[in-house]
Amino acid sequence: MKDLAGLMKQAQEMQKKMGEAQARLDAVEVTGEAGAGLVKITTTAKGEPRKVSIDPSLIDPSEPEILEDLMLAALSDARRKADEAQAKVLREAAGGLGLPPGFDMPFGIKP
Repeated sequence: MKDLAGLMKQAQEMQKKMGEAQARLDAVEVTGEAGAGLVKITTTAKGEPRKVSIDPSLIDPSEPEILEDLMLAALSDARRKADEAQAKVLREAAGGLGLPPGFDMPFGIKP
């Protein structure tokens, strides 16, 4: 029964650390860029949009496709950076739990 109690304690500790990590993800912001920084989109590490910045030189009513493409590219860049930040935060949270080697966390994160 001692092993079960230890396992339960470890599970509670993991749950607490993951909750703290999720809260940190709301505070971490990343910025995706396109067009050499002419379009910037800032999101949280969870992917929640926070800010969009467009250089006025890109606003041409006769060519909206250029701006649309750059916005999609900046959003993709922000999503990639958010995924990296999320993996880092969750990896840090799982690092002190003493999980066995090879234990797979959700989203393929290794402790």
